[in-house]
Amino acid sequence: MKPWFDGKIDFAPPVKELSDQGFDLVGGRLDYIDGREAAVIVYRRKLHMIDLFVTRARNGSPHPDSFPAAHATPSGYNVVRWSDGGQDYWAISDLNRNELGDFAKAWLGR
Repeated sequence: MKPWFDGKIDFAPPVKELSDQGFDLVGGRLDYIDGREAAVIVYRRKLHMIDLFVTRARNGSPHPDSFPAAHATPSGYNVVRWSDGGQDYWAISDLNRNELGDFAKAWLGR
């Protein structure tokens, strides 16, 4: 997966294998979020898809949230946002808040 992003964007998004924690790696694509080009790494938990958007951190500074916390969007999706290693992350899914929070914890190794 990671080599697929090479040359398509100007940063290297990490791609993690989390299937042993119940999150299967499905694929990836390029997209935009918050007005920025993003690598999107797609995971699946049972019948639910998780789109993990990864961008360079805005102005090189971390997001003010020290630990990811889920919140709902008006359209019913849940979102978890965090920063790590000079990159910003948005995990978006129709999973419930707790399971999406579990995904963020698995990604961060917590």
